[in-house]
Order: sequence, then structure tokens, then C-alpha cells
Amino acid sequence: MLFKSTLAAAAVLAMTACASNMGAPAMMYSQASLPDAVKVPAGHKVAMETVGVGQITYECKPKANMAGQFEWVFGGPDAKLLDRSGKQVGKYYGPPATWEAMDGSKFTATQLAVAPNGDGNIPLQLVKANPAMGMGAMSGVTYTQRVATKGGVAPSSACGAANVGAKQVVQYQADYIFYKAS
Repeated sequence: MLFKSTLAAAAVLAMTACASNMGAPAMMYSQASLPDAVKVPAGHKVAMETVGVGQITYECKPKANMAGQFEWVFGGPDAKLLDRSGKQVGKYYGPPATWEAMDGSKFTATQLAVAPNGDGNIPLQLVKANPAMGMGAMSGVTYTQRVATKGGVAPSSACGAANVGAKQVVQYQADYIFYKAS
């Protein structure tokens, strides 16, 4: 009899928890605080929210059309894409910049805009996705935003003729918000 009472109480608690969540809007990323340049156009909805954690490689190269001047140039990312609970759901790597889900679906994209996000942080970014390769989570993605950036800027160490070709790796984190047409 105690087992049946415990089972009935558990069922009531489960139904109460479900009922309290019914009708509650799903928590989705809001663009409200973003600069207009990196907002996704109307007609698209959030399909997936991830946190990218990894590194960016920079290479010391001569500045284009500026003899005798050098700079650290973005070489490419290497990051894990985690869901909001910390489970890996994909990866981000390049070049070319590629977002890939654990199911193998992936896409590259074209940068549309960037906006500053404070000293020491790579900029916010909006990219338009190229058609996805493979069927899965990345199929149908139209835009991706890089927001909530931390770190990732080019090294402050010297870059000159003596170390052309040198590579430096910096750590970074950013949220990647994936959109699909609504």
C-alpha cells in the first residue's frame, strides 16, 4: 500500500511540475541589446543556442601594401560548441570558418557585420550561412550571431620581420546563436 501511495504522490508532483511549465514561453536569446549591425533580419527564429569554448590562432604576417610593417592576422578558430547545460553539440573550426554539429551536418558562412564588444574581446559578429552540407542540426541554418564574446583578440606581443610566420594561440569564449527561417 505504501508503494501505491508513493507512486500516486510522485505522479501528482510530476503533473504539477508539467502544468506549471505549460504555456511558459521557451527561453530564447533576445537580440534587444545588440547593435543593429549584428541583428538577424525579421523572418528568422532561434534554432539553437551554443557556447563556443576554444582558441584562435594568429600568425605574424607583413601588412598588405605596407612595406616594412607587420601584424598578427587571424588564422582560424578551434572550439567546441556546447549547449547551455555544457554538453558538446558540435565544433567550430577553420579556415574556412565551419560550424559542424555532432551529427555531421555543417556549413560555412559569409561575414555580414561586426560590432565592438569591449577591450580584450573579439567583436560581435553576424554571418549569413551558406547551404548546409549533410542533414541534421545545421540543415536550414540561415544566420549565426557571435555574441557574449570573451577574449580572443590578437596577441600583444611583437610581430615583425624577425618573427614573420610565427603563430600565437589565444583562448576565447563566445555564444553562437543559430537561426532558421520562420
